[in-house]
Amino acid sequence: MNILFLSDNFPPEGNAPATRLFEHATRWIEKGHQVTVITCVPNFPEGKVFEGYKNRLYQVEMMSGIKVVRVKTYITANEGFLKRTLDYISFMFMGFFAGLFQKRPDIIVATSPQFFCAIGGWMLSVVRRRPFIFELRDLWPASIKAVGAMEDSLLIRVFERIELFLYHRSDRIISVTHAFKKELVERGVLAEKIDVITNGVDLTKYAPADEKDPELAEQYNLKDKFVVGYVGTHGMAHALDKVVDTAELLQHEKDIVILFAGGGAARTAIEEQVAAKKLKNVCLIPRQPKEMMPRLWSLCDVSLIHLKNNPVFKTVIPSKLFESMGMGLPVLVGVPEGEITGIVEKCDCGINIEPENAQQMSQAILDLYRNPGLMANYRKNSLSCAPKYSREALAHDMLISFEAALEGSVE
Repeated sequence: MNILFLSDNFPPEGNAPATRLFEHATRWIEKGHQVTVITCVPNFPEGKVFEGYKNRLYQVEMMSGIKVVRVKTYITANEGFLKRTLDYISFMFMGFFAGLFQKRPDIIVATSPQFFCAIGGWMLSVVRRRPFIFELRDLWPASIKAVGAMEDSLLIRVFERIELFLYHRSDRIISVTHAFKKELVERGVLAEKIDVITNGVDLTKYAPADEKDPELAEQYNLKDKFVVGYVGTHGMAHALDKVVDTAELLQHEKDIVILFAGGGAARTAIEEQVAAKKLKNVCLIPRQPKEMMPRLWSLCDVSLIHLKNNPVFKTVIPSKLFESMGMGLPVLVGVPEGEITGIVEKCDCGINIEPENAQQMSQAILDLYRNPGLMANYRKNSLSCAPKYSREALAHDMLISFEAALEGSVE
């Protein structure tokens, strides 16, 4: 099968869409399939072109057997609705035109979170007369309203009409959560053409660490500390100011450290908040290459997963949950009750708290710190759940969905 995939993000970017696509594509290559990825120059989340790359009109590289086509786009940081929309639209058009010159694919796949990438994929499918698969990673534009980036308006309603158009015109939809599928079905999309394939973890890379990474633990003075780590994108959706408030409540617990590792739109504000409060129990590590993630996770005793207290986020499953499971880490989840909290309860691998509640968060951290037996139980359960979300199995499931689209099982 010749697979053409459009994605705004791809390695060396290390966010969830980039990682998911790369780890699936390498497995499709191993099975004898051809994969071409059309993407832009790596710049997420700071909006700065990564070292060694230039924002050129068209450039091609091979990465682990994947043909990677990078096109020129308008580049901006992951903040501000208007600038980000210009970024998305520029990739939509450039990705579409680049797709016209690729070897004729068997299927065309485009991924969200925003749907402009999917518009480019759909247009390509019409011109090239091939099945179109929409990989749904977020309910956009609902999510931009949830983070306060844009108020309800005529433009939002136009976006919602386009969103529904894409759902109905796609030959198949791959949703990363069951809640997304439920939402689409309630809005009139055929359930039969929606497959749920969650995010997951590459268990060949993520495994429990015997000790904290010696070099990093020494560098950041974490060797004998109880570390609660937020590892990943620091965005508008994550309400990380409340995590800083939690650190302030815990500042007299000399053995507990709150770790922030990553970058994004909210990173500077977090650094300023920590400095203003003069917090000595916060460790700030800048964004690292994806291959550093297992070493970063090894520093953590608990993985913190946090989002704003908005009903939209009931439907999401942050991908760091699965990396945490691979590392055998207990999780502390401050997300509205929904998909991810259900997984945590079912696996019994951590504690769910009310999002944006610093008092609850600090108490949960103290409960974990003071109860080694509870920590050991959560570690065991977290690790035992990880194989359910292995990249190997999920990549196979996606191929089955691709084949169903090719066979025209749903008209």
